[in-house]
Amino acid sequence: MKFDSVARIIATTVVVAAALSLSACSSEEPAAERDPNEVRVAFYGDSYTLGTGASASENRWSTVISEQRGWSEFNPSVNGLGFINNRSAFGDGDLPSMIIADDPDIVIVTMGLNDNFSFDARASDIRTQISADLDRLTTALPDGRFIVVEPFWYTDERPESVETIIGWVEAAASDSGADYIAGASHWIEGHPEWMASDGLHPNNEGYAAMASEMDQALRTLGL
Repeated sequence: MKFDSVARIIATTVVVAAALSLSACSSEEPAAERDPNEVRVAFYGDSYTLGTGASASENRWSTVISEQRGWSEFNPSVNGLGFINNRSAFGDGDLPSMIIADDPDIVIVTMGLNDNFSFDARASDIRTQISADLDRLTTALPDGRFIVVEPFWYTDERPESVETIIGWVEAAASDSGADYIAGASHWIEGHPEWMASDGLHPNNEGYAAMASEMDQALRTLGL
């Protein structure tokens, strides 16, 4: 399927998901009671971190790796969200503010995929907001460990914007002192059998593959 056709499909999906996304920001992931002996990990991401396409939330990669490590997971990720794409709040009420309020020990950032669908109109805004979000999070959580993941991608065909946004994310991670995991845009490449019936999101097998890749990358970082 050509990228422009896929882009039209996902754009329609984002519109349908927008109302759900707004409710997700406020209620989908309530703050759990904290065990002071557990490492608290917050995930700042989109549908690929929320686990859209999986049969249950326990099959999403973020929950798999958290359970493997005994981490307490806080995952308020939102369908269709980008640093700019499908985002109306920049400050109080947005995902970074929720993560700051949660005061986690580790923050894993997996953003950027959806910004490809806003790239032609808002490239400059995307680049600026990537740095703004990371600067804001790292400044507000000076004791937290930050891990920024190369933006995910989901088709074998890759528009030029994918590599551009990857470069911006990697540079911002370096500037903010965060660890960086490279290669994630290729983790499900070449495996159509790992996609859910919507053709846009991983299925349980796809998320298992992503969890395996993430597990190895985190081990390399000592986690």
